[in-house]
Amino acid sequence: MNRLRALAIAAALAIAAPVEAMTLNIVAIGASNTWGLGVLWDNAYPAVLQGLLRKKGIDANVTNSGVLLDRTSWMLRRLDSAVPEGTHIVILQPGANDLRFFGTKEERAANISAMVNRLSARRIRVIVYDPEPIPPDAYQWDRIHFNAEAHAKIAERLAAQITAPANPQAPGSAEIISRY
Repeated sequence: MNRLRALAIAAALAIAAPVEAMTLNIVAIGASNTWGLGVLWDNAYPAVLQGLLRKKGIDANVTNSGVLLDRTSWMLRRLDSAVPEGTHIVILQPGANDLRFFGTKEERAANISAMVNRLSARRIRVIVYDPEPIPPDAYQWDRIHFNAEAHAKIAERLAAQITAPANPQAPGSAEIISRY
């Protein structure tokens, strides 16, 4: 009888013990717009996205892996080091540096596809944020970098995508956000 009572108490304590919530690990890869050039780190969409997800009750850690002047070929080269084990989602914002710095649309598309394939093989959800066109009022004075309002809007769009019911993805495919 004492054994049964001890077992019942142990079971009750196990049920009552708080369960550690899983942290959703997200990595944002891109160039200067992901990095947040001109708007400060805390106003860049990765930081804003983390705040939005936490307000929705999601324990999210969004790592900003934006690198100034980055191109998709360089993103592809650093992909494995920028996306550690335990990453659940990668937001890929390929930007326009390929076309700005002597690349071609075909090379850019091939690099994006290679990154999606590599991440999908690791069973990481991939969201490609590559809207076209982006309205002129979304840019800072240089007409290259997003302003703070654009970063906030991008973060809202990404938060909606992340929290929407998941659609099963075919191997090697990504969720594409092509609308600003």
